[in-house]
Amino acid sequence: MTVAQLMELIDGTLLTQAGTDKEISSGCVCDLLSWVMAHARPGGVWVTVQTHLNVVAVAELSDLACVVLPCGMEMEQAALEKAGETGLAVLSSPMSAFDIAGILYAQNVRGA
Repeated sequence: MTVAQLMELIDGTLLTQAGTDKEISSGCVCDLLSWVMAHARPGGVWVTVQTHLNVVAVAELSDLACVVLPCGMEMEQAALEKAGETGLAVLSSPMSAFDIAGILYAQNVRGA
């Protein structure tokens, strides 16, 4: 599944103009940055309520395909600008993190 396909499934809004053609290979739902750095796999999708600049740094360090913000959350402007520079897709979805995880699982995307 690509980031663009995920965006459709979760009624997502693209907050950066980058990376929608990337393939998603795995996923994690977590708000602890150190856990994501230790366990996320390259090409993964990260569902988080964190919206600050460090999210982009962790996503880039972990070579993630995208970050998804649940419940219609918005990311801080500085973080969005950095995500755009690095080619990281950031999506916002009106769905809960739990529902997004269920959709990913139903699409055969498994955890890290």
